[in-house]
Amino acid sequence: MPVVDASPTAPAHPGADFGTLERLDPEIAAVVRGEAEREAAGLQLVAAENFTSPAVLAALGSVLANKYAEGYPGARHHGGCEVVDEAERIAVDRAKGLFGAAHANVQPHSGSAAVLAAYAALLKPGDTLLAMGLPSGGHLTHGAPSNFSGRWFDVVGYGVDARSGLLDYAQVRELARTHRPRAIVVGSISYPRHPDYAAFREIADEVGAYLVADAAHPIGLVAGGAAPSPVPYADVVCATTHKVLRGPRGGMLLCGEELAERIDRAVFPFTQGGAQMHTIAAKAVAFGEAARPAFTTYAHQVVSNARVLGEGLAAEGLALTTGGTDTHLLTVDPAPLGLDGREARARLAAAGIVLDTCALPYGEGRGLRLGTAAVTTQGMGEAQMARVAALFALALRGERRAAGGVRELARRFPPYPDAPFRG
Repeated sequence: MPVVDASPTAPAHPGADFGTLERLDPEIAAVVRGEAEREAAGLQLVAAENFTSPAVLAALGSVLANKYAEGYPGARHHGGCEVVDEAERIAVDRAKGLFGAAHANVQPHSGSAAVLAAYAALLKPGDTLLAMGLPSGGHLTHGAPSNFSGRWFDVVGYGVDARSGLLDYAQVRELARTHRPRAIVVGSISYPRHPDYAAFREIADEVGAYLVADAAHPIGLVAGGAAPSPVPYADVVCATTHKVLRGPRGGMLLCGEELAERIDRAVFPFTQGGAQMHTIAAKAVAFGEAARPAFTTYAHQVVSNARVLGEGLAAEGLALTTGGTDTHLLTVDPAPLGLDGREARARLAAAGIVLDTCALPYGEGRGLRLGTAAVTTQGMGEAQMARVAALFALALRGERRAAGGVRELARRFPPYPDAPFRG
């Protein structure tokens, strides 16, 4: 590791300083404080969000943000990268160890950027891509007409069984045999069950396709041993480093040695420029945290909380797609209460319960997508999930007391109890 001279001219605080921000830019400081207060005042049930640790925030707000670092450790296009190179090496080594991967690229700026790089490494414009259709829970990068994936590739969408909401593997196999895709994508933004990666691998091998796992949602559960890993089955695994993994907003790619050079070149210089070294260092911190026993306990608690919350919502009259969940997320149809997804979300938001709408496996209506990663980070357990389900139902039924109950519960479990930006 490079030795850094801690000379008298070095800054006393080489990281974030909220006091300085308040003094020099009170407008932006007010925005930061306002967001901190919003996050602490309600129940954050957005399935794609979490609360990073103070250590992750410290790395994000550090002087590493100053460094331009195009390229890879030991082969940068800018001078002075000796120190930040070490941050990337640590992040790569920790990611490989955490997920049992031969190669890791930690530079993608987002999950979408990771998927773009995977496609760039494996496909050519005009190639056929088989991925979950958007109405069934596919991501924008799985073939949305407004996204690069839908514009550059001939995308065929597979779906789920309309009655059960479960993946229809027979349909996937039939579509693969008919269309002979160059790559098959397994992954969803709203599927609450574990996909059968071995089945997808078998289908991909049968038609000579690459298998790309978009594991943006489950990768944190994989890290904690609470979900099966796609790494042994997929040619490339794309993921985000936030969500359950509880790191900074960003992406990463995992693959075998045979694709390592192609993946690296697809990230830089093909799809991205300079690496964000403060974010990469924050990813390293998150990977280190996820390797500890406490994270394993956390990941399993996330799943337990989701199951209990789902049971509570079902008892309140809401319909759960697939009948429940194996993961951190739930997809729920509020129609039995006489509401569509958008109206339900608005009522919940008014009570301080924040979540998203999603497609449902049947009809044209919208459902609700919610997750337990953030509230579990706050320390909530099964007892609190039962309370959340009750508050959820009160809010949907227009009961004004729901908001007070949400505030009281949130107050007991602050996400950052010692942070200087708390109100």
